[in-house]
Amino acid sequence: MNTVADSSLITGLPTAWTDDARVLSEVRHITGGALEAAAHRIDEGYYPLDIMASLGQAGALGAHLSNYGQRFGLAISCMHEASRVCGSTGFLMWCHDVFGLYLDQSQNRSLAAQLHVHAQGLSFGGTALSNPMKALAGIETILLRARKVPGGYRIDGSLPWVSHIGKGQYCGAIAGVERGDGSLSHEIMFVLDIDERVELKTCPEFSGMEGTSTWGIKLVDYFVAEDRLIADPARPFVQRIRASFILLQSGMATGVTQGSIDSILEVAPTLGHINQFLHNGPDELQYELDELSARVIRLAATAYETSKDYLLDVLDARAQGSELALKASQSALLHHGARGYRMSAAPQRRIREAHFVAIVTPALKHLRWEMARLMKEEMPV
Repeated sequence: MNTVADSSLITGLPTAWTDDARVLSEVRHITGGALEAAAHRIDEGYYPLDIMASLGQAGALGAHLSNYGQRFGLAISCMHEASRVCGSTGFLMWCHDVFGLYLDQSQNRSLAAQLHVHAQGLSFGGTALSNPMKALAGIETILLRARKVPGGYRIDGSLPWVSHIGKGQYCGAIAGVERGDGSLSHEIMFVLDIDERVELKTCPEFSGMEGTSTWGIKLVDYFVAEDRLIADPARPFVQRIRASFILLQSGMATGVTQGSIDSILEVAPTLGHINQFLHNGPDELQYELDELSARVIRLAATAYETSKDYLLDVLDARAQGSELALKASQSALLHHGARGYRMSAAPQRRIREAHFVAIVTPALKHLRWEMARLMKEEMPV
C-alpha cells in the first residue's frame, strides 16, 4: 500500500505522516531494529514504552483517527509489522489504537486534547472492554457498576486483567448504571484514569504476553466527572465502533502469521530437504495470508459501516486470522524442530502469541458464537 492521505483532513502533523509509505518505512526501521532486539526481553516482562513512543512519533498510532486521515488500512499495516517481530508489541498497539478510537468517535469534545497527545505516543493507555464486550453480548455479567451523582457517576467493582496500563496512564472502561433496586438502567463508557484512586493487582503469570503491563484493577467509590465520559449511554456507541474495534486486531493475526512464515524460510537452506515432508509449508501459508490481508484492507476502507453483512465479514476475517496464526505458528515450530522449542526461540514464542490472538476478546469461540447469532438475525447489542 503506497498512498498519500488527503492533507486537508490532517491538521498540525508532520508532512511525513501523510504518506503511508514513509510511515511504514519508519515503522519497519523501528521493528527491525530496536523491537527485534528487545522481543525476547518483552516476552519475559519488559514493557516497551520507549518503543511505543517511537512508533507514535513515526505516525503509527494515529493513522486510523479522523484528524489523521482515518487510514485504518495503514494502522493495521503498522500493527502487522510490529506483530511480525513481537506479538506483545502488536497487541499494545491495538490497545493504544482502540483507546484513540474511543476518544475520536466520542461526542465529548473535551477529550480532544488528550486524543492528540495519545495519538502521538506522548502518553499511554489501553482498553478495559474485555468483560463489557462479553457482557453486552450476553456471555458474562458486567463487573463495574455505576450510580448517578451530581456532576457524574461513582464507580465500584473489579476487573481481572486490563492491559497497557500503569500509574499515570488510563484506559477506556464501561460500567452498568444501577437503579435503586440494583437493576441496570443502561451502561456508560468513560476514561478511567489510573491514579491513586485505582488499586492495581498483580495478575498470575501467563505463558506469554508478559510485557503488556496487564493488571487487575479495583475501584471503590471512583468518581467519573461528566467531562471524562466517552458515551452515555454506551450501547449505541459500542454498536457503532464494534466492527472497527475487531477489525483493528487483524494486524496482530497477520503479523504473527508472517513472522512464522519468516521463521520457516529462515531454516529452509539447512532443513529444507527434510521439511519438504511437512504440511503447511511457506508457499501455501503465504498464499492464504496474502488473500486474508487483501480482504482486511478492503474491509478497512469502510471501518464504520454498521450493516449486518459487513459485521459478519469482519468477524469471519478476524476468525480466519486466528486460525491462520495458529496453523502457521505450529508449522514454524515443526520446521525448526528442537531448536524452535527453546524458550528463547522465536517459533516457540509465536506459538504462545498465536494462542493469545485466538483467546483475546473477542476470542475465536466468541467470534463464531456472534456469527451464529447474526446469521439468525439476533443482534446482541
